[in-house]
Amino acid sequence: MGADARIQELHLVLPPPPKPVAVYRPAVQVGNMLYISGHGPLKPDGTMFTGRVGADMTLDQGKQAARQVGLAILSTVRNTLGTLDKVKRLVKTLGMVNCTDDFKDQPQVINGFSELMADVFGKDAGIGARSAVGMNALPGNIAVEIECIIEV
Repeated sequence: MGADARIQELHLVLPPPPKPVAVYRPAVQVGNMLYISGHGPLKPDGTMFTGRVGADMTLDQGKQAARQVGLAILSTVRNTLGTLDKVKRLVKTLGMVNCTDDFKDQPQVINGFSELMADVFGKDAGIGARSAVGMNALPGNIAVEIECIIEV
């Protein structure tokens, strides 16, 4: 089953592809690699999950925000490639969590993204190398920002 069919089977709702908020492209393809710029937790209504995990949000809410970033990234990938079925594999993910100084569970937050990618692309193609780090602030006070590299 292809990734586009899997999106339907999972009843996932992708937000509209996010537009750049500064001078950059949401995605750039070089050869067979697609570089995805940092995306935030864009909801279908155009709003974002905001706040700091550990203060304004729980770990579970942060994980949901990371999953929402995944949906936004899938929207960008589909918009760029025309279909998610061209994705061969997720290669690398950098997940940034807007969190308090004492919050230590950034990997569990970014699992919201990683679990979604595994559900859509499968365990082999949907799980790649990953870093999950804490930040003292993110643009617009968004809860999570994620960038990734995908092989097409």
